Amino acid sequence: MKFKPAVFLCLILLSACMPTPAAPPTASAVPSFTPLPPATSTPLPPITATQTFISTESPTPLPVGNTPISTSTPVPANPVFCTDPQVIAVIDSFKSSMLNEDGSLLSLLVNPLTGMDVRFFRTGNVLTYSQEQAKFLFVSTYQADWGAHPASGENMIGAFHEVVVPELQKFLQQTYTLYCNELRYGGATYQPNWTYNGNFYALHFPGTEEFGLLDWHTWMIGIDYVNGKPYIYALAQFFWEP
Repeated sequence: MKFKPAVFLCLILLSACMPTPAAPPTASAVPSFTPLPPATSTPLPPITATQTFISTESPTPLPVGNTPISTSTPVPANPVFCTDPQVIAVIDSFKSSMLNEDGSLLSLLVNPLTGMDVRFFRTGNVLTYSQEQAKFLFVSTYQADWGAHPASGENMIGAFHEVVVPELQKFLQQTYTLYCNELRYGGATYQPNWTYNGNFYALHFPGTEEFGLLDWHTWMIGIDYVNGKPYIYALAQFFWEP
């Protein structure tokens, strides 16, 4: 079929006016998201405040040797503290917070002014936790430096719930005795000394005959009052060292 020149011209013009088909869309890259690290509780630096607990006493060294000795430091005169049922309630709540890994309960026991000092080794580092930080101690992955182990000399690095909690849980499920303002301990190659002036309770396990009583263990809980209510200001342990 032949087109007339006029019709053919119209067809050419219509073809030129038609839009060019769009190119198929290219797939855009899916953005990748790096997951945030888990929330951690960073220990506070040691707190210096008007309420000072550091003792100036000069310790008298014990004889060096492996002979078990059952002894204690002098008992300060503080009958009010030692007969206060609120203090025993704090110790019971502390035990519950450790065995149940309850950070909310633990935070209610921490001294709101000074925080809670934690010393895992006698000559190790002191880490101080505020009430807010105490809430997360059972889940925090913060790798703290607790100082050199007295046996190996190697630094103990680990989170609070990896280092401190297992030892406390093991201890608190044994039969121990409470001593108010009296540091009770067994045979030692050093002088156990409470380095605070505040009140405390010693939780003492005397050891077993199987190990010649050298497996004795004492956890110290420093407790003092803020506005008439007892709070924990320090936590430390003593045990036989080679």
